[in-house]
Amino acid sequence: MSLFLGLDSSTQGLKATAVRREDLQVFKRYAVNFDKDLPHYKTSGGMSASSNSARVTSPTLMWIEALDLILKKMQDDAFPFSEVLAVSGSGQQHGSVYWAKGSGELLGSLDGAQPLTKQLASAFARSESPIWADSSTGAQCARVEKALGRSRLAQATGSRAYERFTGMQIAKILEEEPSVYAGCERISLVSSAMCSVLLGAYAPLDTSDGSGTNLNQLQELGGRGWFVPALEAVAGDAAGLRRRLGPGLCSGHEGLGCVAPYFCKRYGFSESCLVVAWSGDNPNSLAGLGLHEPGDVAVSLGTSDTMFALMAVASPGEDGMVLRNPVDPTSFMGMLVFKNGSLSREVVLKEHCAGQWEQWEKMLANTKPGNSGAMGFYFHNPEITPTTGDKSGIFRFGSDDKELDSFPGPTEVRAVVESKVLAMKAFAQGIGLAPSEVKRIIATGGASASQGILQVLADVFGVPVFTLDQTDSASLGAAFRACHGFRCATEGFVPFSTVLAGKLQYKLAAEPSAEDAYRDALPRYLRLQKEVLAQLAGGDPKRVRS
Repeated sequence: MSLFLGLDSSTQGLKATAVRREDLQVFKRYAVNFDKDLPHYKTSGGMSASSNSARVTSPTLMWIEALDLILKKMQDDAFPFSEVLAVSGSGQQHGSVYWAKGSGELLGSLDGAQPLTKQLASAFARSESPIWADSSTGAQCARVEKALGRSRLAQATGSRAYERFTGMQIAKILEEEPSVYAGCERISLVSSAMCSVLLGAYAPLDTSDGSGTNLNQLQELGGRGWFVPALEAVAGDAAGLRRRLGPGLCSGHEGLGCVAPYFCKRYGFSESCLVVAWSGDNPNSLAGLGLHEPGDVAVSLGTSDTMFALMAVASPGEDGMVLRNPVDPTSFMGMLVFKNGSLSREVVLKEHCAGQWEQWEKMLANTKPGNSGAMGFYFHNPEITPTTGDKSGIFRFGSDDKELDSFPGPTEVRAVVESKVLAMKAFAQGIGLAPSEVKRIIATGGASASQGILQVLADVFGVPVFTLDQTDSASLGAAFRACHGFRCATEGFVPFSTVLAGKLQYKLAAEPSAEDAYRDALPRYLRLQKEVLAQLAGGDPKRVRS
């Protein structure tokens, strides 16, 4: 039996998913929870405590120790490491790792008789890694956008300057901790850092995860190069930052070499086991859901709502992100994150449905698509898409566009759903995805259990909506990508669709039945959104309440 292994180093833990070569079905799953299994790091949700709520980090060495721990769990379970043909992985996006001078030599001489933490304890110029939840780099974002222009930065790198993005984090460290930067030999993302340990050498960033740095050149050279003006704006010395980042990026399907001898000696991996480039958690989730051609869209309905879309052409705007496609070097992945996802739904669920999803479904079923003209905007927390800065608030409009203080329960339920789906459609156009290009939607996440929500998705976009019964999509996607990379290394480039052909069983969940109700809704939604954002910018104090 031959296997492919996918690892996912997320915010809260490390997961492993192994799939069989013959059918890509799951063979085994394993997990390490940072808080529970590595309590000596004293994290909460995988994050370190801080007196500054905007500064969010995680202990770098914790991620390294988790790798040994999960492999030991697998070893204790008699996992057949020798049967693994290739391994790839996923890392939480944007997080950065700062390798100290001399760490490359440490990686190349790991002793299989000693744990990783003992050998890499001195490997990091900064013991804490800034992660995606950090929002402390507003000054750096403003400085870089002033130097380059927001639109130019977005067009070149795929995104405007976001506080969580790696380039902004590097700029903050260079300004506030210059000795850390000076003592740094290499800067990795979480994905490429974990890949480096497996490889026993510094691994390049892949083009997809590298698209979350604000430093990459998105549309030239297949996304393999750096955007030099951004390097200069961030660090002043573009050559010095390029040296720390590595000469370039690699495609996500590339095999980078075989696993380091450490893992062969300590766990029994084959010396020929291929390490395929790691990527970010969102790109890997895209792979795990089986998206493979332009027009494929995935919507993850979780704490935050996230929309992924594959696109043949990139047209980055000032909201959302455009990345290189992790499974196809010629196309792109658009991504939109809406912070007020399940949070807003659950507030409405509690207030109007007594916390019961059955009542929620009845209310959706008993209201008309289009909500008889009622429309709401639900920013219980400051929103990312559209950005509301530090402002929050709830806005409700009747069919005559007059603002209302409240809606009846059924109207509120439908409004909170329709508002979010209309936002997805509106901002998808802003990153270059025309509504006519959408062919199908794959829905996942906790709220995808709501038939009513799936029906709104189908009606607003005018396409069928499917669900996929799977868990741990990032580690599963990494396992699929390990297979893809292995086949590309042995056969020449193979389309990802060929790798997955017939392997995933999608379930048709909803078909469009009320497209006409939403045909004219988008222009009105955008007009009212403009009014809402203007009110928020004006700092109306009543907007802080729900």
